[in-house]
Amino acid sequence: MRTVIFDLDGTLADTSGDLIAAANTCFRQMGLGDVLVPQSDAGIALRGGKTMLRRGLERHARFDADVVERYYPVLLEAYAGAIDVHTVLYPGAMQAVRALRDAGYGVGICTNKPEALAELLLTRLGVREQFASMVGADTLPVRKPDPEPLREAARRAGGDPAHCVLIGDSDTDRNTAAAAGVPSVLVTFGPSGADMAALKPEALLHHFDDLPAIVSELIG
Repeated sequence: MRTVIFDLDGTLADTSGDLIAAANTCFRQMGLGDVLVPQSDAGIALRGGKTMLRRGLERHARFDADVVERYYPVLLEAYAGAIDVHTVLYPGAMQAVRALRDAGYGVGICTNKPEALAELLLTRLGVREQFASMVGADTLPVRKPDPEPLREAARRAGGDPAHCVLIGDSDTDRNTAAAAGVPSVLVTFGPSGADMAALKPEALLHHFDDLPAIVSELIG
């Protein structure tokens, strides 16, 4: 079976609002107030919790790696408690997933979000059952851009890792697919969309309506 593997944050769903809210919970505890702004810091949010903490502290010239490590569990707890307040699936995402499944592809997820949080979010959004596999940041001893999580997501979806495509939104996804020797498709509708062309993926995705045809062209 050929498989289509999706990144989660910034690809299937805009999770930036809830991620920023969790980070700002930490900054308020530090006495800094709300440091990150949803409208302008979405790209930072989709780089992960530690990046948000680092960048926020840098804005106040207070970066300390130990502080980032100490507050990271606080951020995860805050995020888990309000994981789907602002998060929305991108338009057409689930219609594309269903079309791919109907066409005979295996469909799974490979994300650098911790697996339990990814499971919780997709369950809350009511779409977890649409995906045959889920590989998170801590599912294996390695994470993206190591190619093994992508390969494992393809295997768990019933597919051959040599015949998959990764749909993502970052250089991490581009590098993961390249390391696995498979094509990548990068979305242009996320916060970093304008930068995706420079990464030279095998295809750019401007709207999910176009994905089934792109996948067919890339992997048959």
